[in-house]
Amino acid sequence: MLRYDYRHAVQLLGTLLLLKIIAMNKISVSHMSNAHNDWLRALDFYKQELGILRGRLTEVAGKNTDAEAMKQVEHFENQFKIQVNSIDTLAHNINKHITAIGTQAQEAKAGYIDGELFTQHNELHNSFSAEEKIIQELRANFNVFAAKWM
Repeated sequence: MLRYDYRHAVQLLGTLLLLKIIAMNKISVSHMSNAHNDWLRALDFYKQELGILRGRLTEVAGKNTDAEAMKQVEHFENQFKIQVNSIDTLAHNINKHITAIGTQAQEAKAGYIDGELFTQHNELHNSFSAEEKIIQELRANFNVFAAKWM
């Protein structure tokens, strides 16, 4: 229940932020900073969750030697690695964007950014949303698999 509420809050924040951006056609650095922090916290949470799922996968592998089960174990192991790498890459890109925004904000001294950084922010938002969807689907698929083989 808590996980759903957190994800819902992050999605709602992103939606509200985008509506404000559309209305203003520029975005406050503080609003963008809040979004970045939310994304980074959520990515950290998802990375920790993948570690927990990996532990459950090890349990399934230890209890089952069936070829079908082992094939699925390998599949999920690979997917968990891919998603951890994807999370690390996205977090790195968000941190690079934070640095670029800080540089531009100091130079402009207006507290707002626009243009290319605005576009990059929207692209990062889309990447975060896509990663979140992939993690949710992977978790659901893994839970079905684990329920079958535990």
